[in-house]
This record gives sequence, structure tokens and C-alpha cells, in this order.
Amino acid sequence: MYITARVRRMLQVLLQAYEGITVKEIAATLDVSERTIHRDLKELEDLAKEFQLNLVKRAGVGLSLEGKKEDKDRLNKELMQTAELDLSSEERQAVILSILFEAQEPIKLYALSSELRVTTATVRNDLDQLETELERYNLQLIRKRGSGVQITGKEASKRAAISNLISQYVEPYDFISLIKQNIQKKSGIQTDKISNRLLGLVDADKLHVIEERVEQARHELPNDLADSAYVGLVVHLALAMERLKRGEKIRFDPTSWKQLQGTREFSIAKRMLLDLEVSLDMDIPEDEIGYITMHLLGAKLRADQNYLIEDTSMDIAFKAKALIDHVGNQLNVDLAENAVMLNDLVAHLKPTMYRLQQEMNIKNPLLKEIMNDYRDLFDIVRAGVLEVFPGISFPDDEIGYLVLHFAAILLHDDNKTDLHALVICSSGIGTAKMLATTLQQRIPEIRHVDNKSMFDLQELPVGGYDIIVSTIPLQGFDGEYILASPILTKQEVHRIKKAIRQKKLTVTKKPVNREAHGMIATTTSAEEFIGRLRVVEVYSRVMLQILDHFSVKRLAEKRTTKDMLHIFCTELAQEGALSDPNQVFQMLVEREKLSGLGIPETKLGLYHTRSNDVNRPSFTVYHLEHPVTVKGMDDRDMQMQTILLMLAPEETEQEALEVMSLLSGMIIQGRERIQLFESGEEAAIKQLFIEEFQKLLKEKNLL
Repeated sequence: MYITARVRRMLQVLLQAYEGITVKEIAATLDVSERTIHRDLKELEDLAKEFQLNLVKRAGVGLSLEGKKEDKDRLNKELMQTAELDLSSEERQAVILSILFEAQEPIKLYALSSELRVTTATVRNDLDQLETELERYNLQLIRKRGSGVQITGKEASKRAAISNLISQYVEPYDFISLIKQNIQKKSGIQTDKISNRLLGLVDADKLHVIEERVEQARHELPNDLADSAYVGLVVHLALAMERLKRGEKIRFDPTSWKQLQGTREFSIAKRMLLDLEVSLDMDIPEDEIGYITMHLLGAKLRADQNYLIEDTSMDIAFKAKALIDHVGNQLNVDLAENAVMLNDLVAHLKPTMYRLQQEMNIKNPLLKEIMNDYRDLFDIVRAGVLEVFPGISFPDDEIGYLVLHFAAILLHDDNKTDLHALVICSSGIGTAKMLATTLQQRIPEIRHVDNKSMFDLQELPVGGYDIIVSTIPLQGFDGEYILASPILTKQEVHRIKKAIRQKKLTVTKKPVNREAHGMIATTTSAEEFIGRLRVVEVYSRVMLQILDHFSVKRLAEKRTTKDMLHIFCTELAQEGALSDPNQVFQMLVEREKLSGLGIPETKLGLYHTRSNDVNRPSFTVYHLEHPVTVKGMDDRDMQMQTILLMLAPEETEQEALEVMSLLSGMIIQGRERIQLFESGEEAAIKQLFIEEFQKLLKEKNLL
């Protein structure tokens, strides 16, 4: 069966649009005119009929393919298996890149044109476009008459380009499901030809072994990874193993290597590669440890997974706060005390700063829409970034991600409603928060939104949600969901509202088996209740530990910072907070060597660490009679008169870290709070803690 590239893509879009999609949306997705789409509809309609499917057109809703699920699956399978000659230009260029990256010597134009079944003139035109794309990775496309075409450049740059290519054409959910063999077993759906071609760049036999090791490492990391980062890490490792097998090695900068050695991510990367050496029976050079560490440090985090108690987070929090203040001042909006925004922005900026410093690629597929919808905000954020991060070049793609964070807060609506939505987003915190906020703002009925990973789908009680919205296709997932962009279009909002109305109608039409349903609901409610009790217990325990042991102490003698830290650790050990004061003391000293801990434009210094030798969360304020000179977080000397010492166990619950993170964040939220900590008024500081703890519990619906 012959299907043109455009009609095939139109059919794939329609198969994913469960509630219908407009011609305008299809045209935007395919980057063609609406007139072109209308012209191809007759061919599409005839093809659909061969699979007993009908193309239905509804005013205000758009187009949809209607018919039995098994017929839709048959069509989907046919689209993926068809030996199609008419590839789109983007797909053709993806194939050309995959061929060139696999080749160890130049490839002749004739060989490329034969493989793609197009003219050499078409291949030349594709190569012209690819040349510009490759320059983004500092790679060169060398064309020599008589010998052919070849990509040259550093091995690390080649790997980055290949990884990005795979991420463009292979859906994260499909990729992981294929590794775990879920899709093939459950629905028989296969990946399309282009995906298969690109996945051919990595060894399929090694993927399962690598994914298992990444899954283990995932639990060792201080924060969980976003789905896209998880998939990216598996791809990076698989790619590294394949390229090593072919003799392609990277060279890691010795200075950067030394800086990375002290990080937790370095230790995890080292263990991971040592395990893979044994599992895959191959020698892996030490340079690869630095390469994988770099990707762990630059990986996006899942929503609500960053805590300011982590090393280096407070340095970034100071910058994030300055950016928030800049945007707030420009818009004349008070964003100073928004703890959620500060935490989310730090979670986003922490890996981003590393990616920018290492010149790793940042790609934002939503940039065009963001610049169209939020142009003024985009310009304000860009100006703020130039002011707060001098010397660091932020590309527009990254500015776009930052705009999402601010837009999510500025669009927030407090309407009291009672529907519960589930959002599946693989891209990280910014897009997930943006979609959640936009849902609540555009659809007032939605009161609660849970941001979850595609990895959670199999375990989640999805029946408890009124609506499921995903930014990625969930092939192989049997439940109902709506595919949408993080910046909801009018048509997507319409489809979601329609689905909510249908859900309500369906529920009211089911009075049968009410007792049976009641029993299930009661069981679920009981489990949820016990789970909530456990969460309340953790929050309560941690908050009480901090409040019961909180104190402001005064140091009259003149001492060095090092001497003071040793005294503080010894005292805390006597109070039962530490089991090995010397070990914690050494960690604090080492932490200070990494970067300044003084909070700029204040007299405060925040010393913090996590250790197995810390028995319970601890927050203590030390007021110094004799100020000392220390390095600030802006790397300038400053006078410190108050030390804030915050300690937490290495292994502790998420709720405990969230409470400690809350304390860190409140220190830099506004001049009044800074003055309060500088004053050393114990009762007033304790009262502030109580108020913030109450607010947190209310936000969690636990009070």
C-alpha cells in the first residue's frame, strides 16, 4: 500500500487526537497551509474507509477518526510497517544523519540517493540544510568531490547530535515501553520506520541491561529525573557503549574532571560504568565517567523533587530570587513570598546552569508558541537574566523555559472547584507546572492537578482522576486521555471540557452495582486515609523536631569560622543531634571550599549539609559579637554576623526535605525576613516557622 508522507502524518495525528482536532491544528503540526490539508482530506478519507474507519467533521470540534479500536490499531500498524518511499524532508534528513553518523568513512551522494530513492539534487539540498543544523553542535559537514560526504568534529559533539536526533523521532513512552517489552506484549503496536532506523544507532541487546542499571542509579540520585532526562541517560549510555565498540572515544578535560570528582553524581556514574563493564564484558575508559556525570548533573528533575538543603542549591536560589524580584518589579506584581515558585525555579536552574556552563545543547520545542503568546514577558525575563547572570549566555530556548515558570504563577487562579486532573509530562518541571496552571486557569472546574511521570502510569489508580491530560502520546496505555500541548489551545480546552462533561454524564448514568462500587471506593479511601496519616506523621515529626530544638545562641569570643563550626558541631552532638561531630564538621568545611555561603547584601551566612551522621533535622541560629569576613554567594567578601546552621540526615523522607527546603527559602524571601534572622529574636523567628509550617500543611490539605 502506497501512502504519501503527508497523509501518513495526518492519519497519525488524527489517531492520537481522541476528541477531535481542527484543520488549523493539523496544519500547524505538519507545518503546511490549511489549504494543503483540505486538499489531502479526500485521499485520507478513502484510505480510512479501507480500515472501516470514518472521517467525521464537526463544527467547533474539528476532525476525528471514528471506528473500533482494533481497526484503529490495524491502521496504525499499517502506517508504521508500510514500505513508504515518499519520506518528508525532515525524515529524509534524519535518515541521512543516521547513515553519516554510522559511517566511518565518507559516503558518496549516489549511495545516499539510492538509499532514499530520490535524486542527488534532493540529497544536496538536504545536506545544505543539515550543514546549518550540525553547526549548532560544532560539527562540520565535509563534502569532497570524488570521495563523498562525512561529518567531522569532537566525539562528544557527535554523541550530543545523535542523542538529540533520537529524542526528536522516538517518543519517550514508546522507547521505555519497548525496552521493558510492554507495548509489544500488550497491543502489538510497533515503532515507525524512522524510529527503528534511529534506534539502530544503539545496540538493542544492550538497552535492557543499561536501562536496568539506570533504574538502580535513579534511586541513588539526590533527586528523581524527569522522564525525558531518564530516557536521555539511557540513550547516552547506549550510544557511548556502541561508539566505544567502534573505537570512538571522548577526551574529558582534566580540570573539569577534578571538579566533578567530589560530587555524588560522579560516584554514581563510576559505579554505574563499573557494573556495565562486567555486564557487557567490555573495557570502559575513565573519561566516560566524566561524560555520564555531566549528564547526571545537567539532567532535568521531576516536579517537586528539588530541595534547597542540597549543596549548591542556595547559591542558585539567591540568583533565582534576584530574577523573581526583577520580573515582579517590571510587572508591578509581588512575587517575593512565593515559596513554590522559588523552589521550582531553583529546581529548573540547577541543572540548566550546568548545561550552559558545559555548552550542552538546550532545545525548546515550544519556543515559537511561547514567543507568540508571551512576547512582553519573554523580553522582561531575558533582560532579567542578562542582569542576574552576567557572563553566562542564555539561549532563547532556555529563556522560553524560564518564561513558562513565570507564566504559570501569573496565570494562577484560586477558584474553588472539585475536579481532579492528572498531567503526564516528560519534559520537566516548567512545562508540567505550566500545563497544570493553565488547566486550572482555563477550566475552573478543575481544583486539583497531579503532575506525574509516565513511569508512574502502571501503578497509579487512574480511575480516581476525572481527566487525564498528556503532552506525549501514551501508546499501549489502555485508559482514556487527552493529548495536549503545555500551552493549551482553544481547541484543546474545548476537547477537555467536552470530555469532563461526558465523564459527568457517564457517571450519572451508572446507578447499577452501586454497592459493589461503594465497597471498592471504601477500600481505596481506607488505603488513602492510612497513607495520608503516614504523611501527616512525617511532617509533624520533622516540624516538631525543628521547633522543639530550635534556639538562637550568642558567641561572645572572637574566633575563626572554622573554630566556630567545630564548637557548634560539638554542642549539637552533646544535644543528640549528631552522632559524629567531626565528620559533620569536615563536611561543612569542605562545603565552604566549594563556594561562598554568605548571603549577599545581608549579614547572614547559611551553612548546610546532609550526612548519615546527622540524627535529626536541625536548624540553629548563632549570633556573633564579632563579625567575620567570609565569601558571599556572589563570590565577594562580606561581613557575617549571624550563622544559620541547617543540618539534615542523608537518608530521610521526601517530606522532611520539603520542610528543610521551606526553611531555606524563607530566609531570602523579602527584606523583613532577612532583618528578622539578623536580629536574632528567637521567639519571633520561631513564630515565623510555625506560620510557614501551618501554611504548608494547609496547602497539602493536611490541616
